[in-house]
Amino acid sequence: MKNFTLLGGLSPAQFLRDYWHKKPLLIRQAFPGFTAPLSPEALFEMAAREDVESRLITHVKKEWQVTHGQDIKLPTLSQKEWTLLVQGVNLHDDATDALLRQFRFIPDARLDDLMISFATDGGGVGPHFDSYDVFLLQAHGQRRWKIGAGQDLTLVKGSALKILKNFTPDEEFVLEPGDMLYLPPQYAHDGVAIGECMTYSIGFRAPPFQELGEAFLQFMSDSIALPGRYADPDLTPTKHPAEISRNMLSQISDELNKVRFTEDDITIFVGEYLSEPKAQVFFESPAKPLTLARFTASIAKRGVSLSRKTQMLYRGKHVFINGESFAAGAEDKVSLCVLADQRRLDGEAAAQVSTDVLEALYTWYEDGWVNLG
Repeated sequence: MKNFTLLGGLSPAQFLRDYWHKKPLLIRQAFPGFTAPLSPEALFEMAAREDVESRLITHVKKEWQVTHGQDIKLPTLSQKEWTLLVQGVNLHDDATDALLRQFRFIPDARLDDLMISFATDGGGVGPHFDSYDVFLLQAHGQRRWKIGAGQDLTLVKGSALKILKNFTPDEEFVLEPGDMLYLPPQYAHDGVAIGECMTYSIGFRAPPFQELGEAFLQFMSDSIALPGRYADPDLTPTKHPAEISRNMLSQISDELNKVRFTEDDITIFVGEYLSEPKAQVFFESPAKPLTLARFTASIAKRGVSLSRKTQMLYRGKHVFINGESFAAGAEDKVSLCVLADQRRLDGEAAAQVSTDVLEALYTWYEDGWVNLG
Protein backbone atom coordinates (compact mmCIF):
# COMPACT_ATOMS: atom_id res chain seq x y z
CA MET A 1 0.00 0.00 0.00
CA LYS A 2 1.39 3.39 -1.01
CA ASN A 3 -0.69 5.33 1.57
CA PHE A 4 -1.43 8.15 -0.91
CA THR A 5 -5.14 8.24 0.03
CA LEU A 6 -4.35 7.78 3.71
CA LEU A 7 -2.12 10.85 3.70
CA GLY A 8 -4.21 13.04 1.43
CA GLY A 9 -2.17 12.49 -1.72
CA LEU A 10 1.20 12.70 0.03
CA SER A 11 3.68 9.86 0.00
CA PRO A 12 4.90 8.70 3.42
CA ALA A 13 8.26 10.35 2.70
CA GLN A 14 6.61 13.68 1.88
CA PHE A 15 4.43 13.52 4.98
CA LEU A 16 7.35 12.76 7.26
CA ARG A 17 9.47 15.50 5.70
CA ASP A 18 6.85 18.26 5.74
CA TYR A 19 4.43 17.47 8.59
CA TRP A 20 5.70 14.87 11.06
CA HIS A 21 6.61 16.65 14.32
CA LYS A 22 6.12 19.97 12.51
CA LYS A 23 2.54 20.99 11.72
CA PRO A 24 -1.04 19.66 11.54
CA LEU A 25 -2.56 18.07 8.47
CA LEU A 26 -6.28 17.78 7.73
CA ILE A 27 -6.98 14.87 5.39
CA ARG A 28 -10.47 14.72 3.93
CA GLN A 29 -11.56 11.16 3.17
CA ALA A 30 -8.31 9.53 4.19
CA PHE A 31 -10.50 6.40 4.27
CA PRO A 32 -13.17 6.92 1.59
CA GLY A 33 -16.56 5.48 2.52
CA PHE A 34 -15.26 4.49 5.94
CA THR A 35 -17.49 2.36 8.14
CA ALA A 36 -16.46 1.78 11.75
CA PRO A 37 -15.46 -1.89 12.16
CA LEU A 38 -16.64 -1.88 15.77
CA SER A 39 -20.19 -0.90 16.77
CA PRO A 40 -20.85 1.23 19.88
CA GLU A 41 -22.47 -1.78 21.56
CA ALA A 42 -19.39 -3.94 20.92
CA LEU A 43 -17.20 -1.14 22.26
CA PHE A 44 -19.29 -0.91 25.45
CA GLU A 45 -18.91 -4.66 25.99
CA MET A 46 -15.17 -4.46 25.43
CA ALA A 47 -14.83 -1.58 27.92
CA ALA A 48 -16.34 -3.76 30.67
CA ARG A 49 -13.62 -6.42 30.38
CA GLU A 50 -10.90 -6.70 33.02
CA ASP A 51 -8.11 -6.90 30.44
CA VAL A 52 -9.16 -3.65 28.73
CA GLU A 53 -8.15 -0.16 29.84
CA SER A 54 -11.11 2.22 29.74
CA ARG A 55 -12.23 5.56 31.17
CA LEU A 56 -15.54 7.38 31.39
CA ILE A 57 -15.30 11.18 31.18
CA THR A 58 -18.27 13.29 32.26
CA HIS A 59 -18.66 17.06 32.40
CA VAL A 60 -21.34 18.10 34.87
CA LYS A 61 -21.79 21.62 36.24
CA LYS A 62 -18.41 22.64 34.80
CA GLU A 63 -16.67 19.82 36.71
CA TRP A 64 -14.74 17.05 34.96
CA GLN A 65 -15.07 13.56 36.43
CA VAL A 66 -13.15 10.41 35.46
CA THR A 67 -14.16 6.82 36.22
CA HIS A 68 -11.87 3.90 35.39
CA GLY A 69 -12.42 0.34 34.20
CA GLN A 70 -14.63 -1.90 36.27
CA ASP A 71 -16.14 1.06 38.14
CA ILE A 72 -17.68 2.48 34.97
CA LYS A 73 -21.46 2.69 34.76
CA LEU A 74 -22.39 4.13 31.39
CA PRO A 75 -24.99 6.91 31.33
CA THR A 76 -27.91 6.65 28.92
CA LEU A 77 -27.33 7.67 25.32
CA SER A 78 -29.81 10.50 25.79
CA GLN A 79 -27.54 12.11 28.38
CA LYS A 80 -25.26 14.69 26.82
CA GLU A 81 -21.57 15.45 27.37
CA TRP A 82 -20.11 12.09 28.29
CA THR A 83 -17.22 10.26 26.65
CA LEU A 84 -16.02 6.67 26.86
CA LEU A 85 -12.33 6.13 26.07
CA VAL A 86 -11.19 2.58 25.33
CA GLN A 87 -7.43 2.11 25.02
CA GLY A 88 -5.63 -0.51 22.94
CA VAL A 89 -8.68 -1.68 21.00
CA ASN A 90 -6.32 -3.09 18.35
CA LEU A 91 -5.22 -5.72 20.89
CA HIS A 92 -8.71 -7.21 21.00
CA ASP A 93 -10.19 -6.79 17.51
CA ASP A 94 -8.75 -8.00 14.20
CA ALA A 95 -10.33 -5.32 11.99
CA THR A 96 -9.12 -2.54 14.27
CA ASP A 97 -5.65 -4.06 14.38
CA ALA A 98 -5.59 -4.18 10.57
CA LEU A 99 -6.51 -0.48 10.53
CA LEU A 100 -3.65 0.37 12.89
CA ARG A 101 -1.17 -1.57 10.74
CA GLN A 102 -1.86 0.78 7.82
CA PHE A 103 0.30 3.29 9.70
CA ARG A 104 3.39 1.08 9.64
CA PHE A 105 5.27 3.54 7.48
CA ILE A 106 6.14 4.67 11.02
CA PRO A 107 8.40 2.08 12.76
CA ASP A 108 6.72 -0.42 15.09
CA ALA A 109 8.98 0.82 17.88
CA ARG A 110 7.05 4.12 17.72
CA LEU A 111 3.55 2.88 16.88
CA ASP A 112 1.62 2.56 20.13
CA ASP A 113 -2.08 1.72 19.91
CA LEU A 114 -5.52 2.63 18.65
CA MET A 115 -7.89 4.23 21.15
CA ILE A 116 -11.60 4.65 20.46
CA SER A 117 -13.55 7.57 21.85
CA PHE A 118 -17.35 7.28 21.92
CA ALA A 119 -19.15 10.47 22.86
CA THR A 120 -22.71 11.71 23.11
CA ASP A 121 -23.68 15.18 21.92
CA GLY A 122 -21.32 17.77 23.38
CA GLY A 123 -18.96 15.12 24.73
CA GLY A 124 -15.19 15.61 24.77
CA VAL A 125 -12.22 15.70 27.11
CA GLY A 126 -11.64 19.45 27.08
CA PRO A 127 -8.86 21.49 25.49
CA HIS A 128 -5.57 19.66 25.98
CA PHE A 129 -2.33 18.58 24.33
CA ASP A 130 -0.65 15.23 23.88
CA SER A 131 3.06 14.56 24.31
CA TYR A 132 3.11 12.40 21.19
CA ASP A 133 2.00 12.48 17.55
CA VAL A 134 -1.60 11.44 16.90
CA PHE A 135 -3.89 10.75 13.96
CA LEU A 136 -7.55 11.45 14.76
CA LEU A 137 -9.77 9.43 12.42
CA GLN A 138 -13.50 10.15 12.45
CA ALA A 139 -15.22 6.75 12.45
CA HIS A 140 -18.89 7.60 13.05
CA GLY A 141 -20.91 10.81 13.30
CA GLN A 142 -19.30 14.21 13.43
CA ARG A 143 -16.80 15.92 15.71
CA ARG A 144 -15.79 19.56 15.75
CA TRP A 145 -12.09 20.10 16.30
CA LYS A 146 -10.53 23.37 17.39
CA ILE A 147 -6.74 23.53 17.29
CA GLY A 148 -4.13 26.15 18.06
CA ALA A 149 -0.37 26.55 17.71
CA GLY A 150 1.91 28.28 20.23
CA GLN A 151 -0.55 27.90 23.09
CA ASP A 152 0.05 28.59 26.75
CA LEU A 153 0.34 25.04 28.11
CA THR A 154 -0.59 25.99 31.69
CA LEU A 155 -3.10 23.50 33.09
CA VAL A 156 -6.19 24.07 35.20
CA LYS A 157 -5.26 23.32 38.81
CA GLY A 158 -7.23 20.69 40.67
CA SER A 159 -8.95 19.26 37.57
CA ALA A 160 -9.37 15.50 37.14
CA LEU A 161 -8.10 15.96 33.57
CA LYS A 162 -5.14 17.84 32.14
CA ILE A 163 -7.19 20.76 30.83
CA LEU A 164 -5.53 23.82 29.30
CA LYS A 165 -6.30 26.93 31.30
CA ASN A 166 -5.95 29.43 28.44
CA PHE A 167 -6.88 27.83 25.13
CA THR A 168 -7.38 30.13 22.13
CA PRO A 169 -7.93 28.16 18.90
CA ASP A 170 -6.87 29.51 15.53
CA GLU A 171 -8.40 26.81 13.29
CA GLU A 172 -11.64 24.85 13.37
CA PHE A 173 -12.80 21.77 11.42
CA VAL A 174 -15.82 19.46 11.42
CA LEU A 175 -14.76 15.89 10.61
CA GLU A 176 -17.04 13.39 8.88
CA PRO A 177 -16.53 9.60 8.78
CA GLY A 178 -13.33 8.86 6.90
CA ASP A 179 -11.79 12.29 7.56
CA MET A 180 -8.58 12.39 9.60
CA LEU A 181 -6.57 15.05 11.40
CA TYR A 182 -2.87 14.68 12.19
CA LEU A 183 -1.44 16.65 15.11
CA PRO A 184 2.23 16.85 16.18
CA PRO A 185 3.25 16.64 19.87
CA GLN A 186 2.10 19.42 22.21
CA TYR A 187 -0.29 20.90 19.64
CA ALA A 188 -3.34 22.13 21.59
CA HIS A 189 -6.71 20.75 20.50
CA ASP A 190 -10.30 20.36 21.65
CA GLY A 191 -12.77 17.94 20.05
CA VAL A 192 -16.52 18.12 20.75
CA ALA A 193 -19.08 15.59 19.50
CA ILE A 194 -21.91 16.79 17.26
CA GLY A 195 -24.51 14.21 18.18
CA GLU A 196 -23.22 10.69 18.88
CA CYS A 197 -19.79 10.05 17.42
CA MET A 198 -16.79 7.76 17.49
CA THR A 199 -13.22 8.90 16.91
CA TYR A 200 -10.25 6.59 16.47
CA SER A 201 -6.95 7.91 17.84
CA ILE A 202 -3.80 6.33 16.43
CA GLY A 203 -1.12 7.23 18.97
CA PHE A 204 2.64 6.92 18.96
CA ARG A 205 5.03 5.98 21.70
CA ALA A 206 7.38 8.69 23.00
CA PRO A 207 8.78 7.55 26.36
CA PRO A 208 10.31 10.24 28.61
CA PHE A 209 14.10 10.04 28.83
CA GLN A 210 13.79 10.00 32.64
CA GLU A 211 11.65 6.86 32.39
CA LEU A 212 14.14 5.29 30.00
CA GLY A 213 17.05 6.17 32.26
CA GLU A 214 15.46 4.63 35.32
CA ALA A 215 14.51 1.48 33.41
CA PHE A 216 18.00 1.20 31.91
CA LEU A 217 19.69 1.38 35.31
CA GLN A 218 17.37 -1.37 36.54
CA PHE A 219 18.20 -3.41 33.43
CA MET A 220 21.95 -2.95 33.98
CA SER A 221 21.75 -3.96 37.64
CA ASP A 222 21.68 -7.60 36.53
CA SER A 223 25.02 -7.31 34.71
CA ILE A 224 27.06 -5.17 37.11
CA ALA A 225 29.99 -7.09 38.64
CA LEU A 226 31.99 -5.29 41.33
CA PRO A 227 33.83 -7.91 43.40
CA GLY A 228 35.32 -7.18 46.78
CA ARG A 229 34.15 -5.10 49.71
CA TYR A 230 35.03 -1.69 51.10
CA ALA A 231 38.04 -1.80 53.42
CA ASP A 232 40.36 0.72 55.10
CA PRO A 233 43.37 -1.12 56.58
CA ASP A 234 45.28 2.18 56.86
CA LEU A 235 42.55 3.91 58.87
CA THR A 236 43.79 6.49 61.41
CA PRO A 237 41.94 8.00 64.39
CA THR A 238 39.48 10.76 63.51
CA LYS A 239 38.67 13.98 65.32
CA HIS A 240 35.35 14.28 63.44
CA PRO A 241 33.50 10.95 63.71
CA ALA A 242 30.40 12.20 61.82
CA GLU A 243 32.35 13.29 58.74
CA ILE A 244 32.59 11.05 55.67
CA SER A 245 36.26 10.85 54.79
CA ARG A 246 37.71 11.80 51.44
CA ASN A 247 39.45 8.41 51.32
CA MET A 248 36.11 6.60 51.63
CA LEU A 249 34.55 8.68 48.84
CA SER A 250 37.57 8.17 46.57
CA GLN A 251 37.63 4.42 47.04
CA ILE A 252 33.90 4.03 46.41
CA SER A 253 34.06 6.43 43.46
CA ASP A 254 36.88 4.45 41.87
CA GLU A 255 34.87 1.23 42.09
CA LEU A 256 31.60 2.76 40.78
CA ASN A 257 33.50 4.27 37.86
CA LYS A 258 34.29 0.73 36.75
CA VAL A 259 30.63 0.33 35.74
CA ARG A 260 30.48 0.57 31.95
CA PHE A 261 27.81 -0.07 29.34
CA THR A 262 28.20 -0.71 25.63
CA GLU A 263 26.12 0.00 22.53
CA ASP A 264 25.13 -3.67 22.65
CA ASP A 265 23.78 -3.20 26.19
CA ILE A 266 21.68 -0.25 25.03
CA THR A 267 20.44 -2.15 21.96
CA ILE A 268 19.25 -5.09 24.06
CA PHE A 269 17.66 -2.78 26.63
CA VAL A 270 15.78 -0.73 24.02
CA GLY A 271 14.57 -3.82 22.17
CA GLU A 272 13.31 -5.54 25.30
CA TYR A 273 11.81 -2.33 26.69
CA LEU A 274 9.91 -1.40 23.53
CA SER A 275 8.64 -4.91 22.86
CA GLU A 276 7.49 -5.53 26.44
CA PRO A 277 3.69 -5.99 26.54
CA LYS A 278 1.73 -3.51 28.62
CA ALA A 279 0.60 -4.61 32.07
CA GLN A 280 -2.98 -5.34 30.99
CA VAL A 281 -1.96 -7.51 28.02
CA PHE A 282 -2.52 -11.24 28.46
CA PHE A 283 -1.87 -14.01 25.94
CA GLU A 284 -4.10 -17.06 25.53
CA SER A 285 -2.48 -20.41 24.84
CA PRO A 286 -4.25 -22.81 22.47
CA ALA A 287 -6.85 -24.89 24.30
CA LYS A 288 -5.55 -28.05 22.60
CA PRO A 289 -2.08 -27.28 21.22
CA LEU A 290 -0.80 -29.33 18.31
CA THR A 291 2.19 -31.58 18.74
CA LEU A 292 5.45 -30.27 17.30
CA ALA A 293 5.12 -32.65 14.35
CA ARG A 294 1.57 -31.52 13.51
CA PHE A 295 2.53 -27.89 14.07
CA THR A 296 5.42 -28.29 11.61
CA ALA A 297 3.14 -29.81 8.98
CA SER A 298 0.46 -27.17 9.56
CA ILE A 299 2.69 -24.10 9.18
CA ALA A 300 4.20 -25.58 6.01
CA LYS A 301 0.71 -25.43 4.50
CA ARG A 302 -0.87 -22.43 6.21
CA GLY A 303 2.05 -20.34 7.38
CA VAL A 304 2.33 -18.63 10.76
CA SER A 305 1.46 -15.10 11.92
CA LEU A 306 2.11 -12.95 14.96
CA SER A 307 -0.69 -12.50 17.45
CA ARG A 308 -2.11 -8.97 17.24
CA LYS A 309 -0.84 -8.53 20.83
CA THR A 310 2.73 -9.49 19.93
CA GLN A 311 5.44 -6.88 19.39
CA MET A 312 8.46 -8.17 17.47
CA LEU A 313 11.49 -6.00 16.71
CA TYR A 314 15.09 -6.53 15.64
CA ARG A 315 18.42 -4.77 15.39
CA GLY A 316 21.65 -6.25 14.08
CA LYS A 317 21.96 -9.82 15.32
CA HIS A 318 19.39 -9.26 18.05
CA VAL A 319 15.72 -10.24 17.81
CA PHE A 320 13.16 -9.08 20.38
CA ILE A 321 9.70 -10.45 21.02
CA ASN A 322 7.38 -9.50 23.87
CA GLY A 323 10.18 -8.30 26.13
CA GLU A 324 12.54 -11.20 25.44
CA SER A 325 15.71 -11.09 23.35
CA PHE A 326 18.11 -13.47 21.71
CA ALA A 327 20.91 -13.41 19.15
CA ALA A 328 20.18 -15.05 15.81
CA GLY A 329 22.55 -16.41 13.21
CA ALA A 330 22.60 -14.90 9.73
CA GLU A 331 20.33 -17.52 8.12
CA ASP A 332 17.84 -17.57 10.98
CA LYS A 333 17.79 -13.78 11.04
CA VAL A 334 16.40 -13.67 7.49
CA SER A 335 13.21 -15.58 8.30
CA LEU A 336 12.77 -13.87 11.67
CA CYS A 337 13.07 -10.41 10.10
CA VAL A 338 10.44 -11.32 7.52
CA LEU A 339 8.13 -12.46 10.32
CA ALA A 340 8.73 -9.22 12.24
CA ASP A 341 8.33 -6.91 9.22
CA GLN A 342 5.39 -8.67 7.57
CA ARG A 343 3.94 -10.10 10.79
CA ARG A 344 3.60 -13.48 9.09
CA LEU A 345 5.51 -16.17 7.23
CA ASP A 346 3.75 -17.92 4.36
CA GLY A 347 3.78 -21.68 4.12
CA GLU A 348 6.73 -21.86 1.76
CA ALA A 349 8.91 -19.67 4.00
CA ALA A 350 7.74 -21.42 7.19
CA ALA A 351 8.63 -24.83 5.71
CA GLN A 352 12.24 -23.72 5.20
CA VAL A 353 13.08 -22.35 8.66
CA SER A 354 15.88 -23.94 10.66
CA THR A 355 15.31 -26.32 13.55
CA ASP A 356 16.12 -23.52 16.01
CA VAL A 357 13.58 -21.15 14.49
CA LEU A 358 10.99 -23.94 14.29
CA GLU A 359 11.42 -24.69 17.98
CA ALA A 360 11.11 -20.98 18.80
CA LEU A 361 7.94 -20.69 16.70
CA TYR A 362 6.47 -23.71 18.43
CA THR A 363 7.21 -22.27 21.88
CA TRP A 364 5.64 -18.96 20.85
CA TYR A 365 2.63 -20.88 19.51
CA GLU A 366 2.21 -22.67 22.84
CA ASP A 367 2.45 -19.30 24.62
CA GLY A 368 -0.13 -17.69 22.33
CA TRP A 369 2.40 -15.29 20.78
CA VAL A 370 1.93 -16.62 17.22
CA ASN A 371 -1.04 -18.13 15.40
CA LEU A 372 -1.41 -20.67 12.64
CA GLY A 373 -2.18 -19.20 9.25
